[in-house]
Amino acid sequence: MKLKNTLGLAIGSLIAATSFGALAQGQGAVEIEGFAKKEQFDSARNFKNNGNLFGGSIGYFLTDDVELRLGYDEVHNVRSDDGKNVKGANTALDALYHFNNPGDMLRPYVSAGFSDQSIDQNGSNSRDRSTFANVGGGAKLYFTDNFYARAGVEAQYNIDKGDTEWAPSVGIGVNFGGGSKPAAAPVPAPAEVCSDSDNDGVCDNVDKCPDTPANVTVDADGCPAVAEVVRVELDVKFDFDKSVVKTNSYGDIKNLADFMKQYPSTTTTVEGHTDSVGPDAYNQKLSERRANAVKQVLTNQYGVESSRVQSVGYGESRPVADNKTEAGRAVNRRVEAQVEAQAK
Repeated sequence: MKLKNTLGLAIGSLIAATSFGALAQGQGAVEIEGFAKKEQFDSARNFKNNGNLFGGSIGYFLTDDVELRLGYDEVHNVRSDDGKNVKGANTALDALYHFNNPGDMLRPYVSAGFSDQSIDQNGSNSRDRSTFANVGGGAKLYFTDNFYARAGVEAQYNIDKGDTEWAPSVGIGVNFGGGSKPAAAPVPAPAEVCSDSDNDGVCDNVDKCPDTPANVTVDADGCPAVAEVVRVELDVKFDFDKSVVKTNSYGDIKNLADFMKQYPSTTTTVEGHTDSVGPDAYNQKLSERRANAVKQVLTNQYGVESSRVQSVGYGESRPVADNKTEAGRAVNRRVEAQVEAQAK
C-alpha cells in the first residue's frame, strides 16, 4: 500500500465517521486512526538511519476502558549500509487499557500485544520475518467526543532475535458508536374515564361515587379525579472535575423526559453546580458544561425538544452541603432540574 493510499484511507475514514450521530466513546465504540512512527532500529540491522513508518489502525472497545486494536504500517526512508532502499511492513494486534472515564478530554493508556514484521534483510531482495512482543504507553487528547490526537511510545522485543527496538508515534483519529443505553423506564398508565353503558348520564361502573358524570376522568375508586400539581425532580451527580453524565444517571434523566412527553406544555431549566475546589471562573465553565451535558441527553438521547430545555451554570455559588468535607463536595457536584404539571 502506498503512502498516499494510506493517508487517503485515513482521511476518508475521518470524514465518514464524523457523520455518525451515535454517542461516542465507551463500550462498543470504534476508533479509526492514521499514525506515523519513528522506528529506532537495533544496530544489528546494519541500517544507516532509523525508519519512518506510516499506517493506520482500527480499534474496538470491549469495555469502557479496554480496546482491542489492529494496526498496519509500512517502512519508508531507510537505507542499508550499502545504500540500498529498505522496504517492509508491520501488522500488529494490541490491547489498550485506558485511564479516566469515557468522555474525559485526556485519556492516558498502556498497551501490550504482538506484531509481525516483514522487512528487507540488509537492503537485499530477501525478506526477513520477525515476531515482536510490544509494550507501550501514551495518551489520547479528545478535542470533541468524536475527534482525538494521540502520542505514545512502544518497546518492541524481537522474539526471534532477542533484541529490542523503540518506536515513538503520533496519530489522529475518530471515535464513534459507543455509549451504553439504560433500560427503558415504565411510563405511568393514564387515568381512566368512567363508562355509561345505559346512557343515563352518570357512571354505572362505580360504587363510591354513583353520581359521577359520564366521560370524566376518574380515580381508582371511580370518583372524579381531583386536579393536582405533580412534579418530577432530577439530581445528577458528577465525579470530581468531570462533566460526563454517568451511566447510572440515565434512568433518572429518562424519567424526566417521559414526564415532559406526557405533559407536552412543560419546560425545564437544567442547573449545573460544582464544589469549591478550583478557581471561580473555571468552576463556572465546568458547571455550564455539566448542565449542557444533561440537556444533551434529554434532547439527543430521549427526544425532548431543545426549545423546552434551558441550561445554566451556577459554578460553586449554590452549595447544598459542606464543601469542607469530601462527602459534602460530592453532593455539591450536581445538576438539578424539576418539572411541574397539573394532573387531571
